[in-house]
Parts: sequence; C-alpha cells; structure tokens
Amino acid sequence: MKSWLRQHGFALASALIHMRKSPGGFLFNIVVVAIALALPFAGLTLLDNVRPMSEQLSVDPELSVFVKPDIPRAQAEALAVGLRAALQGHRATIVFVPRERALDSLKNKSGLADVLTTLGDNPLPDSYVMKLASFENATEAAGIDLIADEVRALPEVDAVQVDSAWVKRLAALLKVARLALLLLAITLGMVVIAVVFNTIRLQVMTQRDEIDVSKLIGATDTFIHRPFYYTGALLGLCAGAVALGAVSLTLHPLNAAIAEFARLYESEFQLAPLAAPEMAGLLAVSAGLGLIGAMLSVQRHLARLN
Repeated sequence: MKSWLRQHGFALASALIHMRKSPGGFLFNIVVVAIALALPFAGLTLLDNVRPMSEQLSVDPELSVFVKPDIPRAQAEALAVGLRAALQGHRATIVFVPRERALDSLKNKSGLADVLTTLGDNPLPDSYVMKLASFENATEAAGIDLIADEVRALPEVDAVQVDSAWVKRLAALLKVARLALLLLAITLGMVVIAVVFNTIRLQVMTQRDEIDVSKLIGATDTFIHRPFYYTGALLGLCAGAVALGAVSLTLHPLNAAIAEFARLYESEFQLAPLAAPEMAGLLAVSAGLGLIGAMLSVQRHLARLN
C-alpha cells in the first residue's frame, strides 16, 4: 500500500513540475476548457433554480363539465356521484353550476345583458366545475387528460373542457430544456476531451527524450503513463473550478436585473448557486473528462514510441 501511494505521489509531483515549466500554456488550456464547461454548468444552475419554483406553483387544474341539454335537473344534480367516481382517487372540489346562475354570471361579466335577454330561452346548459387539488407538480397535473376521458364517458355528459393547457406547456418546456441541456453537455464534453487530448499529445512529444530514458532504465508503461493521467485530471478539475466560479459571479448582476422584474409580480425570486454536493459532482465530472482525454491521448501516442 505504501509503495502504491508513493508511486502515485511521485506521478502527481511529476505532473505538477511539468505544469510549472509551462504555466502560460496550462492556464490557456484551463480557460478554453472552462469556457466549454461554463455553458452546461450555467444551464444546470438555471434549471436547478427553476425546478423547485415550478414544483411550488399552485397546480390546481380545472375541468368544466357540461351536461346534455335534455337531461332533467334532478339527474344533472345526481351526476356528481359519477364525477367523484371518475376522479381515480384524486381530491377535488366539485361545484354544480345551474344554467340560470351561469346565464346571470355571463350577463354580469360580459356587459351583453341586453343582447342575451333578446335570446329568450336560456341557451346555456347545467354544468360542473371540478377543481383538482391533489397534484404536486406540473408533470403530474399533465395527466388530467385521463380523468377528462373518464368524465366524457359518462352518459349525461355533453362536453368536457380541460383548463390546464398552461400546466402541460410548462411540463413540456421543462422536459425540452433538460433534453437540450443534456445534448449541450455531451457536445461540450467532447470538446473538453479533445482539448485535453491535444494538450497531452503535445506534452508527450515534448517529453519524448525523457520517456525514452525512462524506458531504458526499466520504467514500466504504467509508471510512464501515470503523470500524464494526473495532468489531464488536474486540467479538467481546475477548469471545472474556474467554470463554477465564473457562473457564480455572473449570478450577481443577473439577480440585480431579476429583482426588478420579480417586484412587478410581488416575488422575491433569486438565482442561487448550486449546493456543495452538486458542485463536487460537477468537479468530479470535469476531472473525469480530463482523465478520459489524457488516457486516449497517452494510449494513442505513447504506443507509437514503443
């Protein structure tokens, strides 16, 4: 165990020594990789802030159920039993709206009382308003269509209007944003691997004489490869830290602009940095990308020197 730790300590020290020999080039590579990582990191930070806000929205979609015009009032009032059975265990407030009340409400709100009076008979049917309150977030509320289909199947029901289009749009928008962020992260992850690959290739070519001497005195391939692996991992780790720092700094001017906009809606919404465990995970991912790039480069170019 001590020998293993000693070998890795020597490899890490060797990687740090070579980085100090060309600090300008190493810093430039850090900046390039950090720019590639900053975009997905910023997108992840934005989604992390929007997700709890979307879950805390008041998600109470409504169903407007219109009874067939030829159904007697007593049978229309009894329809509430069938509506509750169609709720599939969801909690809901069911309000019966007689056609007379619906007409009075339309007259008061539309300003067309005189026009509606000339119609003579009331053209509006009896109806129910079902306000569902058992959904925890927009994704679950998007399943209201299943309940609407159950209600439409009732023989007394003429039509059902689902008042939850905004809920489904929000759920779809968040799904598209997550997919777009995933594709962006994969694309820029390939960019990170390519930058590290090229950096290690140049380092291998620079240290070619040193590698030849090491082989002559009996150094194994693993011993020779290990410092390059550490170089790639350190490059990814440092770039990830710079990217996270840049994203955190940009939150301050963004929050100043968001605060003015949020006041218009009496909200105190602010963008917050990622939590420490999430930052640690992103740093591990960035270091892993650097390690992958280094491994691919070493296996490709050191094999030519054997």
